[in-house]
Amino acid sequence: MFKKSLSHLGTFFLAVLSLLPLSILYIMADTAYLLIYYVFGYRRKVVRENLTNAFPEKTIEEVRSIEKKYYRYLAGLIFEVIKMSNISVKEINKRFVFKNKEQVNEYLKNGESVLVCSAHYGNWEWGTMGIGLNFVTADHYPIYKPLSNQIFDKWFRRIRSKFGNKLIPMRQTLRAIQASKDTPSIFSFGNDQSPSKNELHYWQTFLNQPAYIQLGIEKIAKRTNRPIFYFRISVIKRGYYEVDCVPLCLNPKDTQDYEITRLHTEFLEEIIKSEPAYWLWSHRRWKHKPAEAISNNNIIKEEQMQQFA
Repeated sequence: MFKKSLSHLGTFFLAVLSLLPLSILYIMADTAYLLIYYVFGYRRKVVRENLTNAFPEKTIEEVRSIEKKYYRYLAGLIFEVIKMSNISVKEINKRFVFKNKEQVNEYLKNGESVLVCSAHYGNWEWGTMGIGLNFVTADHYPIYKPLSNQIFDKWFRRIRSKFGNKLIPMRQTLRAIQASKDTPSIFSFGNDQSPSKNELHYWQTFLNQPAYIQLGIEKIAKRTNRPIFYFRISVIKRGYYEVDCVPLCLNPKDTQDYEITRLHTEFLEEIIKSEPAYWLWSHRRWKHKPAEAISNNNIIKEEQMQQFA
């Protein structure tokens, strides 16, 4: 009962914070950055390990620079997500601009459906809201993983569902696609997180390390032959983003097994390498490693970590 009351209090506090303008929230984010990085060191070992393994060619100073930029971005992202509860259509459209969306709209106007692949890069939460506003001729179904805390999960579903989005839990994806087959739709996937233990079927090298990759979007694309677009998010400046709607695979049935998975994984890798600070480095992306791919070159040495002290 106490935990439930605390969760209700937490969501109430977040709702109150969302009433503040973003300019004030960013000031709070800068303070939060100092606490998260310097005081509490939130997952700093995980971030440092991920960055060092991903970019072995970079110096300690270069890794530390990316690390600090990442934590400042993460702090700002937290408050941007909080703002979602009270953000307006005008504000989202001003701060999250879509370009090259004509080809997507052409499919939708012809009564066809598309799949969207993206990642936890930039502000993917605002991106979800933006899709619902920019492609109004179709229903938008973001695929998401429910939170274990039901109260916070309900709060997240409410703010993510603003502007017409229809959230679908991961395990209900096929059922939702079948139910919506007669109307134009967009199903959007974030395929950059580690699969669950019972879904460790395919791995490839990702950012210099062996990584298991989720196969959901490939399986659905080959079953339905829906074209896949990669929505590439770029950070223009703090609080301002741009999305390029890139055709990734327009005829999935013509592809070989794992070809689509390789395509979107390599595409994301290029995005991260171009500006690494805006990806979710605090996620334990490489917690599952295929035994046949593990080598001393793939695992950070303890002495390397000690150099950062």
